[in-house]
Amino acid sequence: MKSKLTPLGPKADKDTVRRSNLSLVLRAVRDEGEATRAGVAARVGLTRAAVSSLVEQLIDIGFLTESGKTFSGQAGRPGTALKVARTGPSGLGVEVNIDYVSVCVVDLAGTGRVRLTERLDNRGAPPAEVLARAARIAARTLESACEQELFPIGVTLALPGLVSGGAVRQAPNLGWNQVPADELFAAALAAERPGREALPVSSENEANLAALAELWFGGLDTVRSFLYLTGEIGVGGALVINGELLRGAHGFAGEIGHVVVDAEGPQCRCGSRGCLEQYAGQAALLRAAGIEESGSGSGVAELERRALAGDERAVAAVAEAGRMLGRVLSGAVNLLDPDAVVLGGIYRNLMPWLSPPADEELTGRVVSGLWSPGSGRLRASSVAGDAARGAAALVMTGVLADPVAYADGPKTG
Repeated sequence: MKSKLTPLGPKADKDTVRRSNLSLVLRAVRDEGEATRAGVAARVGLTRAAVSSLVEQLIDIGFLTESGKTFSGQAGRPGTALKVARTGPSGLGVEVNIDYVSVCVVDLAGTGRVRLTERLDNRGAPPAEVLARAARIAARTLESACEQELFPIGVTLALPGLVSGGAVRQAPNLGWNQVPADELFAAALAAERPGREALPVSSENEANLAALAELWFGGLDTVRSFLYLTGEIGVGGALVINGELLRGAHGFAGEIGHVVVDAEGPQCRCGSRGCLEQYAGQAALLRAAGIEESGSGSGVAELERRALAGDERAVAAVAEAGRMLGRVLSGAVNLLDPDAVVLGGIYRNLMPWLSPPADEELTGRVVSGLWSPGSGRLRASSVAGDAARGAAALVMTGVLADPVAYADGPKTG
């Protein structure tokens, strides 16, 4: 009887092994921030001679720089300091949200080098018009990046909705359905940059990208499994398990904003009733606090100002949102068992009033008994954890995985 085992791939040749090791060394230096050849060799498990050869190639193609002397803490002569180059390939992240567009360029180290954010009311506007606006902002951002000797290799769009295969299947708060976002944005960006090589465009849910930014650049320390919520006009969610984003079978995991709190509750833009975002989204918060919503973002700033001043209605509005968040989150924690829940977006600055009632709900409803007030499991996101930076950094994972493929400039295959 013949074996039905899946056939193995071709044996790795010498070139494949070297490319893999180049990636290993580049990632090791990036993760350390600064390293010696000896330190890299110890970390990646290759000989010093092999690492030196790989380092020389990475310096030759402009991805590493070497300068000065540094002590490794080990016996022997001090080594020269290796760092990831500040010029060369860069990633472009474009977050298109309900009331703003934010564009970020990051370098190979993941450092944000250029940022442009504009307040725009994108509700009700045709998708092509919204994406054309975003492309104009992106084009200006790329000009600034070029002045810093950074060349873009690709774009990731961060979009607030169900995103799959380069299209937005549904984005209720934008009013988008079956929108070919990648295609529309790519055409608009090409029109803004005549004569330039077209950039490959991909897209992802904005909460997923904010969660990745938190994982890569935030203050999570040893936490590798967490539930991330971002509060904007809607409520987005993402789940990271053991350092990997959980997308679900179709890429739609994390839509916690549309978990039903009350089946008889207010009508939601998604078509259902009583969704979480109808109680804890930005519009619901401002309405409960008696603050007029605006596209400039001033409403959230006013809510925070009133809460700081002890305004009873504002404090009560945030506390009620916290309770609703805690109830929904307790179900998610019981189901998924994350180490932490991270709250970003507008929730970050509202944590002094939002966190206690949310923590109380979690403490009373999480069955494991691991949750208790002040445990640190419920935490605010870092300022580094935003979707635009996560989107830009996601572009750069391709370079880190195969540096040689990008050695001669942008890759648009």
